[in-house]
Amino acid sequence: MNIYIDNETEYTLPVYYGYIINDVIKGTLEYLNCPYECEVSVIITDNHGIQEINSAERNIDAPTDVLSFPMLDFDKPNDLSYVEKYPQDYFNPETEELLLGDIVVSFEKVNSQAEEYGHSDKRELAFLIAHSMLHLFGYDHINDDERLIMEEIQSDILEKKGYTRDYE
Repeated sequence: MNIYIDNETEYTLPVYYGYIINDVIKGTLEYLNCPYECEVSVIITDNHGIQEINSAERNIDAPTDVLSFPMLDFDKPNDLSYVEKYPQDYFNPETEELLLGDIVVSFEKVNSQAEEYGHSDKRELAFLIAHSMLHLFGYDHINDDERLIMEEIQSDILEKKGYTRDYE
């Protein structure tokens, strides 16, 4: 498994960022019973950086907390039945890992939302990574039914990994 983490901020990231990102990505893959070794890219940026991406990709000219850019196409969430039919489209030819996609996180939003919601930045980071990983697997929250399913899975992943609201 390859998890690439790129810090595009002027901030020095806390050491635990790498641990939490790796832990939650692996925990999500386990929870979803992903049968493949995977490749994920995580970019840590600031509010300005994520606002530029949000504006360019979604026509929303405002910073957000996390963006997900899946490499896979889903008719239904977590249905990977088609990927082996098109390995050239979905697998890295050098590593043979399934290319899940990219996650972009705002370092500043992690900190401000942690304060706003009354929990640690560690828990907020874990939440955003779990949330984004589910988007990479085709989960969404456009309607209430989808939102409830996604929230339940997020909660289960975070609880199993120990990232509860009181996590320090």
